[in-house]
Amino acid sequence: MLKLKFLRFLTSSSSTNQKSLPFDQKPDEPEINVKDFGDGFKWGVATAAYQIEGGWNSDGKGESIWDRFTSNPGHVKDRTNGQEATDFYNRYEDDLRLLKTLNLDNFRFSFSWSRLLPEGIGKVNEKGVDFYNKMIDTCLELGIDPWAMLYHWDLPQKLEDKGGWCNRDIVDWFSDYTELCTRRFGDRIQHWMVLNEPASFTTLGYLSGMHAPQKAGLSKFLASVHHACLCQAEGGRIVRNNVKDSHVGTSFSCAHTEPQKNTLWHRKASDRLDVMLNRLFIEPSLGMGYPYNELPFIRKIDRFILPDDPDKMKFDFDFIGLQNYFRVTSKPSLLPFVWANRVKPAPTSEVTEMGWEVSPEGIYDIIRQFAKYNIKEIIVSENGAAFKDHLVDGRVHDLQRISYFKRYLHHILRAKAEGINVTGYFAWTYVDNFEWDEGIRPRFGLVYNDFKTQQRIVKDSGLWFQELLKRE
Repeated sequence: MLKLKFLRFLTSSSSTNQKSLPFDQKPDEPEINVKDFGDGFKWGVATAAYQIEGGWNSDGKGESIWDRFTSNPGHVKDRTNGQEATDFYNRYEDDLRLLKTLNLDNFRFSFSWSRLLPEGIGKVNEKGVDFYNKMIDTCLELGIDPWAMLYHWDLPQKLEDKGGWCNRDIVDWFSDYTELCTRRFGDRIQHWMVLNEPASFTTLGYLSGMHAPQKAGLSKFLASVHHACLCQAEGGRIVRNNVKDSHVGTSFSCAHTEPQKNTLWHRKASDRLDVMLNRLFIEPSLGMGYPYNELPFIRKIDRFILPDDPDKMKFDFDFIGLQNYFRVTSKPSLLPFVWANRVKPAPTSEVTEMGWEVSPEGIYDIIRQFAKYNIKEIIVSENGAAFKDHLVDGRVHDLQRISYFKRYLHHILRAKAEGINVTGYFAWTYVDNFEWDEGIRPRFGLVYNDFKTQQRIVKDSGLWFQELLKRE
């Protein structure tokens, strides 16, 4: 199985001996005033179905690729799985009430495709529809605005058995699924996102094989990329057609890339990583085609392109969601295809538990980069950090996470002050959850979760947001 190590940092940790710096060693922190962001700025949290719902086979739900992947304990670092996760399926009412107390009025969730369509296509699971109806209605009753993500990595296993994202039929499968979601829920949801981080699920699932469905190889990767680009645009068109006054976007994992040295070879390596991390999906949607020049192997994607596809890949999204956690310093390497690799953060760098460098300036740089595409609206649809949280006397004093949020928000505001239309911020995530192949060890939540009892305890970072966003 092909193991492209440099790609793992997209969603997974890289090995490091560094330690997160103690709070009192951080530089002076900026003061954050919510009024500086403007009255219409959206504040919320982001979640994903497989990571929080649990109920993996409850009430008619079908198997997803992540159900299959985690059924082998060796695939997850701490040998856990998402079969229960945070049990949001049974606890959503209490969770949403608790979220409301934090003054975070926007809740980004994803539909579980296999909960709605156990076979991926065909017969609808009405109990799954009922769950989302009740959850959406609870949001609205509490004054929480629901933001729907159509696809967050949990493809029905029945569709993967037919080739998954490598099979062009997925454009039809995804269209039918989107039709179902928009027609059943579009009367109450205005804000929609089509795909969550397509660069991540295609690279890690179909190139390196590190994530579900554990496929590997260049041809599989390129097929999955092209079909995801087609679904991204077609999903946007269906939402716009079916949902009155829809606000439709899609989300990209992104990271500012810079060369380790100011040499031609280092700059070219940085450009190649930039294609993989930041440009591969946005440019086709804008009608620019695939970025062949900096990364020649992408030209092999032409074998999957039909004559009308360049137009079918285009869609004028209302907004683009940017999901940023770190920057990338790059150097040339012998790793195939991209011939570049990430440079590990220096030993003196501040890093999260995932081994990711804390680099607040990076979010400013990547927002500016995407703004050059003349995007109508940018929303930071994920940003957050995992640290080693400790529950002491019923409290979690996660001062590092608060510092992280302050500094990243400062640089988001910096971009906004320069005239870039950044209209929202979604923290990753509401509650400690199941973090894919990392398991339950990394804690990103504003709320601490005891996975044995499912007890929720608001961390100091959650209380910080509560205070920041309090109504006067």
